[in-house]
Amino acid sequence: MTATLKDATAIVGIGQTPFARRLPEPEKTLACRAVLDALADAGIDPSEVDAFASYTMEATDEVEIAKSIGAGDVTFFSRVGYGGGGSCATVAHLAAAIATGQANVGVAWRSRKRGSGPRPWTNTAVQLPTPAQWTRPFGLLRPADEIGILARRYMHEYGATRDHFFNVALACRNRANQNPAAVMYERPLTREMYMTARWISEPLCLFDNCLETDGALACVLVGAERARDCRRRPVYIHSAAQGLPAQHHGMVNYWTDDPLSGPAWTAARQLWKQADFGPQDVDVAQIYDAFTPLIPLSLEGYGFCGRGEGAAFTEGGALETGGRLPLNTSGGGLSEAYVHGFNLITEGVKQLRGCSTAQVPGAATCLVTAGEGVPTSAILLRS
Repeated sequence: MTATLKDATAIVGIGQTPFARRLPEPEKTLACRAVLDALADAGIDPSEVDAFASYTMEATDEVEIAKSIGAGDVTFFSRVGYGGGGSCATVAHLAAAIATGQANVGVAWRSRKRGSGPRPWTNTAVQLPTPAQWTRPFGLLRPADEIGILARRYMHEYGATRDHFFNVALACRNRANQNPAAVMYERPLTREMYMTARWISEPLCLFDNCLETDGALACVLVGAERARDCRRRPVYIHSAAQGLPAQHHGMVNYWTDDPLSGPAWTAARQLWKQADFGPQDVDVAQIYDAFTPLIPLSLEGYGFCGRGEGAAFTEGGALETGGRLPLNTSGGGLSEAYVHGFNLITEGVKQLRGCSTAQVPGAATCLVTAGEGVPTSAILLRS
């Protein structure tokens, strides 16, 4: 896999709809719009698409997308589970399919109407999946509750504070303030606003939680040889990995001796093993930020700092433009939009094309990660 996947494919097109709390179009319409925009960005006709990948939680299946956009015969299709943990894996699956000759032109997408749609975490009477039978009866009803307990453990073990979580929220909001497409564009965040915000699940306040938005995004992959002739500068898939730790249980694994070492650690070992460079060579990172505490945990898991040092890493503007590791430069899930992390992929492409609204000068390498806590995935991009 190392010999065939490394730089063998590239993202050559990206597309997205507007992001908003409420959009009038159905999810299928949003999905098709994002896919067609990505194909137009690449200069590829829809009839050439022969591969699709998305999430198991996607409301519109590949059959409907293929018919609606006018795709040709499809020879590969894949869906990845675990919500936001699957984001980067959609790209990885297409890359593997193209690199091994199963397809030529792949489209990955995510369409979501969470802002105006039903709120699944408010219905506590639904049948419980197996892991939740051991947590929800005791009050862990939502992901925010589960991550809240994990955050409290992290604070206890390593001295992390709410100021460290604020550093994450602030960096994402500052980048969103530069991005006209972001829901939080021109809406600054202050420390006082953060510290006085209402609790969602203590120690997580309102600004520790991602947005609820409607929107859709897509990207187009082709082989490296064809990528050189496409309309846009290609962004190569240098390495990819998924991670499901041994004996992992549910969204957060409270049953191990070390619940703070999550799926990111498993994914990272595989990701760096395949790569020609390491964490110290990453110019910009798009790290999954459904909740602020996931950032320091991921910084540790992916090797940017030592164990227990993720909170301190956020200090001194390290995550800001010009800092040690510019982070989530579109605003991320906390301040641009929450579409199960797919906007982190498209922002990584924009950075390496040199067209981000918060461009990191000379960015040539980018790490993109999926949700930490759940079975996850990650990709390394290079220009």
